[in-house]
Amino acid sequence: MVEHQASVALQSLASRWFRPRSLNQLKNTIMDFQRLFLFLIFSFSLMMVWDGWQRYQHPQEIQTAAAVKTVLPVAANPSVTASANSIVEQSPAIASGKIITVKTDVLDLQINTLGGDIQHLDFLQHADGQDKQKHFVLFEKGAGTHNYVTQSGLLGAGLPNHTSLFSAGQDAYVMSGDQLQVKLIAATTNGITVAKLLTFHKSSYVIEVAYEIINNSPAALTASAYYQFQRDGIDPAGGSKMVPTYTGAAVYTNTEKFQKVSFSDIDKKKAGYPKEADNGWIGMLQHYFVAAWTPKDTLQREYFTKSEAGMYTAGVVLPVSAIAPGQTGGISVPLYAGPTESKLDSIAPGLGLTVDYGWLTVIATPIFWTLTFIQGIVKNWGVAIILLTVLIKLLFFPLSAASYRSMAKMRLVAPKLEKIKAQYADDREKLNKAMMELYKVEKINPLGGCLPVIIQIPVFIALYWSILASVEMRNAPFFAWITDLSAADPYFVLPILMGTSMFLQSKLNPVPPDPIQAKIMKIMPIAFSVVFFWFPAGLVLYSIVNNALSIAQQWYITRGIEVAGATKH
Repeated sequence: MVEHQASVALQSLASRWFRPRSLNQLKNTIMDFQRLFLFLIFSFSLMMVWDGWQRYQHPQEIQTAAAVKTVLPVAANPSVTASANSIVEQSPAIASGKIITVKTDVLDLQINTLGGDIQHLDFLQHADGQDKQKHFVLFEKGAGTHNYVTQSGLLGAGLPNHTSLFSAGQDAYVMSGDQLQVKLIAATTNGITVAKLLTFHKSSYVIEVAYEIINNSPAALTASAYYQFQRDGIDPAGGSKMVPTYTGAAVYTNTEKFQKVSFSDIDKKKAGYPKEADNGWIGMLQHYFVAAWTPKDTLQREYFTKSEAGMYTAGVVLPVSAIAPGQTGGISVPLYAGPTESKLDSIAPGLGLTVDYGWLTVIATPIFWTLTFIQGIVKNWGVAIILLTVLIKLLFFPLSAASYRSMAKMRLVAPKLEKIKAQYADDREKLNKAMMELYKVEKINPLGGCLPVIIQIPVFIALYWSILASVEMRNAPFFAWITDLSAADPYFVLPILMGTSMFLQSKLNPVPPDPIQAKIMKIMPIAFSVVFFWFPAGLVLYSIVNNALSIAQQWYITRGIEVAGATKH
């Protein structure tokens, strides 16, 4: 279905772009483009199959990430961090601090008193991508395979940062009400006492990270705060081998909107994003999950990224309001660490864009809304995918019918085309002329059905990405052995059914006049079946249902035209 639709569309584009001066030139151009297109599709399929086989046979060895190093941001804008450039050198970092455990109804985490930062974070309601008996881990420090932590601190002479030691009132905290607060105290320096407060809320992935500063010194205190993420560049485990997803940083501002900042661009120092703003957020993205610092106040801030020894840092520097002697002040920045969901815009403007539907977001968003609505009724994401595919197919029934009628008429005149090919086998010019005359007599437009196909393709691609990007599909069961629609079918049943449906559909299509094209069309179902071995089951299910409905519609239209043709003749 896909290769035929694209081939028809390519024919139309060829006729518009090159505008041959004769029917023969038009026919030759069309056939050349068909050969090129099918060759590219076949080559791409082989490349995907080979790459998937190599990954399956020789999984990439995960390098042990370097230890998290001390990285203190140095702001370029003095108005943002007046004391950043005059920071007093800290004493060598203490090797390790004490681990404080915290458990809410959705989070299980560890806080290190060294810096008072979160160094381990489990999601209690999301299973691991590989071992479903374990919880999914987002933050993890030096566990041998992954390094990803939050860090924050104050910039100013003698103020604590993420290398400073804090103390806690207890070793373990468990949420029993609607809110839980962990208070960490840093050593008093020059009459200045700093407490780091981490506040958790029931059923929430938002953590308030605040600094409370008591200034008992004789002078006013001017300081700044930084909030950052630091992680390695390793892709999350358990992802799809054949469906690449984004892992990297992202920045959002009201002016520049949502911008990804890839690790490769950070390495090359080519990352293009707004460095200064008075709004927005910065975060780290991976498939299904995001961590983001989301300052609430309209404060002038500076966003920064850097890389060092295989570790990537992304964060924000904010000013702390001046604190007079004998007064208390501070700063608070919410940290969101959780699944990517469209409703995240209620936490911070633009945070919902971390559900990445690509350039078809405007189409994918209502499609996923409809899918979610259906799932709310049937209570099964697999069934919801099937019903949504049926709805979309019904919506485009009249449009796709035009394409199938064109193919059916081509099948009907296939015997006549074979006779013409045999008659003019040695004269290509006469062959093309005779074929065009036949199309004219039979009232067949070989480029017919192109517009309906072009209209439908963006919708189906948007559905594809809405399924791929939705965390709701993660660990969502369908039936029997399909226990996770976001993972590949472990027994390859769905990909085989997918290939079978493509084979059956190819039997309804007219045989390409070119022998090479005909052979490639026979190989396509096998090649695509192998490629789909590594695709998430939800995407393969969508393709099977779409193909099955296309086969039914095409068979109905083809049968009607063939019966009418037999009666006519």
